[in-house]
Amino acid sequence: MKIVVCIRLGRDGEPGAFDAAAYEEALRIEGAEVILLSMGPEGDAQSLLKLTRLGASRVILLSDKAFAGADTLATAYTLSGAIKRIRPDLVFTGRQTLIGDTAQTGPMTAAMLGFSLITNVMNLRVEKGRVIAETREDGTVSSGTPALLTFERTAQLRLPRLRSKLGELEVWRLSDIGADESRTGLLGSPTRVVKTFENESGRRRCKFIGRDELGAVIEAARNKKKSDDESAKTLRKLDTGAVISVTETPLSFADSICDGARVVPLSGADALIAEIKESKPRAVIFGSDAASKRLSAEVAAKLSLGLCADCTALEYDGEDIYMYRPALSGTVIAKIKSTTVPMLATVRTKSESTSDITVAMGYGVKDSIERVKAFAHGLGASLATTRKMTDNALSPYELQVGLTGRCVAPPIYIAIGVSGAVHHVVGMERSGTVIAINPDKNAPIFDYADYGILEEF
Repeated sequence: MKIVVCIRLGRDGEPGAFDAAAYEEALRIEGAEVILLSMGPEGDAQSLLKLTRLGASRVILLSDKAFAGADTLATAYTLSGAIKRIRPDLVFTGRQTLIGDTAQTGPMTAAMLGFSLITNVMNLRVEKGRVIAETREDGTVSSGTPALLTFERTAQLRLPRLRSKLGELEVWRLSDIGADESRTGLLGSPTRVVKTFENESGRRRCKFIGRDELGAVIEAARNKKKSDDESAKTLRKLDTGAVISVTETPLSFADSICDGARVVPLSGADALIAEIKESKPRAVIFGSDAASKRLSAEVAAKLSLGLCADCTALEYDGEDIYMYRPALSGTVIAKIKSTTVPMLATVRTKSESTSDITVAMGYGVKDSIERVKAFAHGLGASLATTRKMTDNALSPYELQVGLTGRCVAPPIYIAIGVSGAVHHVVGMERSGTVIAINPDKNAPIFDYADYGILEEF
């Protein structure tokens, strides 16, 4: 079995957590030939070559000035050209990179290749030429080959053995994959960043209270009128029907730029494509669940349309539609427009929850986990955790909130012993009332909390 693993190096010269997990999962498949595939500058070559010491037979670096400035659509097109030449049985990718954070390149690549697609894989086994995957949202999914799988942060990448040898390195140019230059790099990228600015979203004015006031604050927050989604408000709106909302989940975002957006069901790509061709909307808005993300990527790939992922706001200025989304691990907000019509966007919608309260455990409560669990149980709250807790095997990955976990937006979020690193904050910033309990008055979490308690829990 031949497996291609798509790798993107971060600024530190290392693959991101999701890509690393995908590579590790490929190495665990007995008898598989593993090939690394990356797109980037030639300066990445040596860092990529070192990764072959872990077990890949070779690494292919796609490097050409024509590839520079690519968005997800152009990246998927370039990767698909290389994969067609390699002819693998399986393609593994991380759920997302920590630079773009879009989670769309993998599904787009699968659509362009005509491969089966399984996303958000948590566990995997291969039996008689079929892959059987446990996924984060869709349960158990199986597929024949060829197939593309995207992985959650399920495994730590192994270290090289003492006497391990380097594999082979190949650098492929535009001509090597037979690509159309007009579909690569900046030329082939329909989404364009108009402006970037520091991410100040989620910041709040914290009021410090005593521990004895916590019960009253929680009760007041329970009775607080639910606020509308924080999608951008605009004075100008598109005409009725000019925007399609795929299910009602992202409807508030669609209505923020359109007087009377039209709701359509979550269907197959062919049905939605037919709807788009018939009604000719200016925009199509999708939710952030796995099925919606897969559908948006497939439609974008098949129609060569611009797709902006994980938007937190939309804006219409009377002429153009702009999309706002966090980037660079949530440290900046990018203002983006699409050169194609309709523009497509997935929006950061609220997660379903069985409780109106989420209690998050940070590393600061590593020695009092059971006490926090008892506190949460008494409130009827669901549990969440930080990456450091997960990395130290103190809580399961399924509970992790943040950039490499999941996003939540409960009416009440109680962060206990959470430092407030940006990677965590981007996963909870759209919560209703945020209460932080931490003895460190300088902890960043207080910048994102409505109420703070300066105590050990």
